[in-house]
Amino acid sequence: MHSTLFAHVPVESTGRYTLQNPQLLKTDVTQGSSAVLARQGAMVAFEGQVEFDSQYRNRSWRNVERMTGERLELMRCKGNGIVYLANLAQHLHIMEVGRGLTVDSSYVLAFDGSLGLGIVAVDSAVEIASAGAYNLELSGSGQVVLMTSGEPLVMEVTPEKNVCCDADAVVAWSTSLRTQLQAPTSTSAVWRRRGSTGEGWEMQFSGTGHVLVQPSELLPPQHLRNSGMLGQFGMRGNSLGGSNA
Repeated sequence: MHSTLFAHVPVESTGRYTLQNPQLLKTDVTQGSSAVLARQGAMVAFEGQVEFDSQYRNRSWRNVERMTGERLELMRCKGNGIVYLANLAQHLHIMEVGRGLTVDSSYVLAFDGSLGLGIVAVDSAVEIASAGAYNLELSGSGQVVLMTSGEPLVMEVTPEKNVCCDADAVVAWSTSLRTQLQAPTSTSAVWRRRGSTGEGWEMQFSGTGHVLVQPSELLPPQHLRNSGMLGQFGMRGNSLGGSNA
């Protein structure tokens, strides 16, 4: 057999996470001292003896769900082998958590089970119900794999330079940054796409750190899979208070 397809063979790697290509992650579950936590349904292939606990929940994450409604369906991957992960051909990015990373859980593909989990609320600058948003806060020594729709932009924030971004395009930011949601000039725009933030909402970042922005203002595609076209607008069924996850 001869084909250009045979150029796409597994890449050689020694780390826990390696990009097989920009949209496919190679994960060595034998590396590291903790299990790999991945988005349920993200496995596309595996080699070796690997177990998947598809109902994984630790105490921290159960508390997150109970307090905020922020949901991320996780599975624990453990054993001796290689797991390939992907999510609807989204672009993947491996990041060290470092001093702390805050991210919308919709954009998380996988992370080290040793990382600490918490929640952070982004407050609205105006008094509108449900305008704030909850996000996942990762801390500790380890890595996380993020997803974006297209190639992203990393913007630096300094005490001399604040950054404002469309709230629907923001993926993640340094936990050290101060954040605030800015209302649109016309309040009629509040209940547009995404429900909790709405078209026209901006996030303002100040302090010292970085912001990750994707070239898309739509929610990740997994929302469309679960709730049809309404998912793209942050709504499920007849509800106007759609969740980000």
